[in-house]
Amino acid sequence: MARPRLSDGTRTRLLEAGAAAFLENGYHGTGIKQILDEVQVPKGSFYNYFASKEDLGVAVIRYYRDCTARSMAEAMENAPAPLVGLRTFFERQMAAFEEARFAGGCLLANLAGELDGSDACRDALAVAFRAWRDDVRDALAAAQRDGTVRADIDATELADVLVESWEGAVIRMKIDRSLEPLDRCLRHQLDGYFRP
Repeated sequence: MARPRLSDGTRTRLLEAGAAAFLENGYHGTGIKQILDEVQVPKGSFYNYFASKEDLGVAVIRYYRDCTARSMAEAMENAPAPLVGLRTFFERQMAAFEEARFAGGCLLANLAGELDGSDACRDALAVAFRAWRDDVRDALAAAQRDGTVRADIDATELADVLVESWEGAVIRMKIDRSLEPLDRCLRHQLDGYFRP
């Protein structure tokens, strides 16, 4: 019997709905039915796209990673300087957090705190965090070459510092319902510690 033809559009809608639901309710607080109802896809069709909820989780993590990479590339592409592009990327995230009224935060960080029982999801999260860190590293390395970021510390180490402090600031943002922790993070890192 021939396998049914799959729609890339349906798969993308399932990924988008999954990401939104995981962000709002967490992985364990989200049921497949909730995602299917949102996308208006019958339950049997879900298994044409994903083998399990865990498989969906891995796919959502990869989808979010790809969206983050595209957002970073767009910010960097139109920037007059690497540090300006990096700041633009983070400021766009801040605008999205504010638009969402500080709910949700970073899907990767949220899932990392919840999915310690899934090796497949943990591996996907590790790859996604590394990819994001590497994009930040590349921007910082370019800024080191143009003299706007200190060069006495490796760009990978600086990227780790920035990503890790940003994620902590996102947690505070959610608690305080304020962008101030994120502003403080960028101000102290990009305008302070990272300067030559």
